[in-house]
Amino acid sequence: MVRENTLTVNDLIYPMFVTEGKAQKVEITSMPGCYRYSLDLLLKEIAEVFELGINAIALFPVIPENKKDDTGTQSYNPDGLIQQTVKAIKQAIPEIVVITDVALDPFTSHGHDGLVDENGTILNDPTVEVLVKMALSQAAAGADFVAPSDMMDGRIGAIRQALDAEGYINVGILAYSAKYASAYYGPFRDALDSAPKFGDKKTYQMDAANAKEALKEIELDIAEGADIIMVKPALAYLDIICRVKSATNLPVAAYNVSGEYAMIKAAAQMGWIDEKQVILESLTSMKRAGADLILTYFAKEVALMLM
Repeated sequence: MVRENTLTVNDLIYPMFVTEGKAQKVEITSMPGCYRYSLDLLLKEIAEVFELGINAIALFPVIPENKKDDTGTQSYNPDGLIQQTVKAIKQAIPEIVVITDVALDPFTSHGHDGLVDENGTILNDPTVEVLVKMALSQAAAGADFVAPSDMMDGRIGAIRQALDAEGYINVGILAYSAKYASAYYGPFRDALDSAPKFGDKKTYQMDAANAKEALKEIELDIAEGADIIMVKPALAYLDIICRVKSATNLPVAAYNVSGEYAMIKAAAQMGWIDEKQVILESLTSMKRAGADLILTYFAKEVALMLM
C-alpha cells in the first residue's frame, strides 16, 4: 500500500542484436542469455517478447568486417541490415515501438563513433552529416524513434531539422544525452565487435567524474528537439538520473548496460547472489532515481517475473 515505486513491464525497452544470415542464434559469451539473431529468428523472438507485454525494442546491428570502412557508409544504405530489419519488424508486428541506434561505431573499421582524420582526431561536424543520413534512412525504413548514441555536438538539432524537412515529423528522438565514457560497455563492444582500434572515446563521451556537465548536455539536447533523454550507464550513475529528472519534464530513460548485466549474471552463476532479487532491486533503484524508461537486457526475464 505504501510502496513509492513499482517496476512494470511498461517501463522496459529490450535491446536486441541482429546479424546477417539465416537460422542464426549465437549466444554472446560475455552476456549469458543474450544472442545475436538473424532476421528470421529475431522476428520470432520479438513476437514472443511482445506477447509478454514488452512494447519497445532497441536494435543494434552486427556488421561483418568486409562491410566496414573508415566512413561507415553502410550505416545509411537503404538496403542495409538495420533498414531491412526495421521494415520486416514493422510488417510483422506494426504495433511494437522500434528504436534504432544512430552511431557509426558498428560500421567503421576503426570502431569510433565519428569520422577520424589522419592524426586520429574525431571530426564532429562531418560526422553529424553522416548521422543525419543514417537517421533519415532508418526513418524511411519505419523506425519509430532514432536514438543518437554518438555524443557528437549538435547532432540532435541537425537530425530533427532533417527529419522534419523530409516529412518524418512523427519520428521521435531518444537522445543519449548524458553518455559517459564508461568501462561498463565492454560486453556490448564484444557483442558488436565494435571496440575502438585505437585510443578511447573520452574526447566525445563524458568524464565519469562530472555531474554538472550532464545537465548542460541535457539542456542542449532538449533545446535541439529531443523527445526522450537518456543517462548511460545506469547503476553507477543513479545520482545523475536523479539530477536529470529534477531538471526536466521530458521522459527520462536509463540504460542498464552490458557490464551491469554481465556482473549480475556472473555472480549469480557462482551462486553468490539471488539473481532474481538482485535484478528486480537494481531496476527498481533506477525507477526510484527517476527513470521513466529502462533499456535492459533483463527485459524478457523481468517480464516473466512480473507475470
